[in-house]
Amino acid sequence: MYGKIKEHLQKELKEIREAGLYKEERIIVTPQDAKIKVESGQEVLNFCANNYLGLSNHPELIKAAKEGMDSRGFGMSSVRFICGTQDLHKALEKKIADFFGTEDTILYAACFDANGGVFEPLLTGEDAIISDSLNHASIIDGVRLCKAARYRYNNADMEDLEAKLREAQAQRFRVIVTDGVFSMDGNAAPMDKIVELARKYDAMVMVDECHSAGVVGETGRGVTELYNIRGDVDIITGTLGKAFGGAIGGFTTGRREIIELLRQRSRPYLFSNSLPPSVVNAGIRMFDMMSETHDLQDKLHRNTEYFMDKMKNAGFDLKPTQSAIVAVMLYDAPLSQEFAARLLDEGIYVIGFYYPVVPKGQARIRVQVSAAHETGHLDQCVEAFIKVGKELKVLK
Repeated sequence: MYGKIKEHLQKELKEIREAGLYKEERIIVTPQDAKIKVESGQEVLNFCANNYLGLSNHPELIKAAKEGMDSRGFGMSSVRFICGTQDLHKALEKKIADFFGTEDTILYAACFDANGGVFEPLLTGEDAIISDSLNHASIIDGVRLCKAARYRYNNADMEDLEAKLREAQAQRFRVIVTDGVFSMDGNAAPMDKIVELARKYDAMVMVDECHSAGVVGETGRGVTELYNIRGDVDIITGTLGKAFGGAIGGFTTGRREIIELLRQRSRPYLFSNSLPPSVVNAGIRMFDMMSETHDLQDKLHRNTEYFMDKMKNAGFDLKPTQSAIVAVMLYDAPLSQEFAARLLDEGIYVIGFYYPVVPKGQARIRVQVSAAHETGHLDQCVEAFIKVGKELKVLK
């Protein structure tokens, strides 16, 4: 029975390889950090992790994770509404709500689940979702699970958004949904203008803060802080797996009634195991640390500005960024693969991105700056980019 489809899959895999688009998984054998070791034994500088604040291997979080395991066990073996809710889960949910200035929070196994489980319980075929064209795949999948009418506006284009909002007046309820920071470009959504249009056209606003929380805003509270609109966004989704420690876990935080209904009807919440105590207790400690100081955010902002200036002066084509994501544009997919492989030889760990992750003809290397990087790391990365750029004739 498997024979015909096996041949079909082998053919597809061969075509992917021949096009230079096959994704190889590099294996690291150390904790996540600014400097890591790969399976070959080579030590490299990591510039492609979502470890924006350098917390993935922070001793305070490791200690808190161990304490959580010692006091509450290894795993929950249950979903939340049966016997999967500990005092730690409720404490973390409150910490998240306090951090973002919202009314309540619900935890998920991942933000993919949070985005996948938010639309269907709240909206029906009478309603409308107006979604940014560059929204994350998890938002797209969540929208597909909902029967609401779908409108798609061009990335961060407020004229197009307003046009779609006019069309959506035919529906009962409307929600505008956008990434806070777009993961492949690094630009922040113009949330102040989105909120203004939402008021004008009677719409709710939802923002995915995965690449913005912990990163943008003076104290890392995300795009609502960046644009001074705390309390004006109805739904915020986010992750504990990037700036906030880099482990696993997602959340939705926002209006009290929305969160309450999600507890009753959101399928990924109702049918997935609770987050383990180690992750939850480390999350509690992480939000305490975030409230005590914003030194890491300050360092991250300095590092990003320094790196951007150096790369621009070297002559690289960069997307404008308001975050810690620096998209180095190469446009050609095989070139992005070769460039990344050459950089690894120079001790710089990055990945080339190409279609379907980014639009065709928009291949790039996405550099992610971290507060764990020191100035010497940034200089070494720029020097390697210049060397490889000249060898591959990207630079003159």
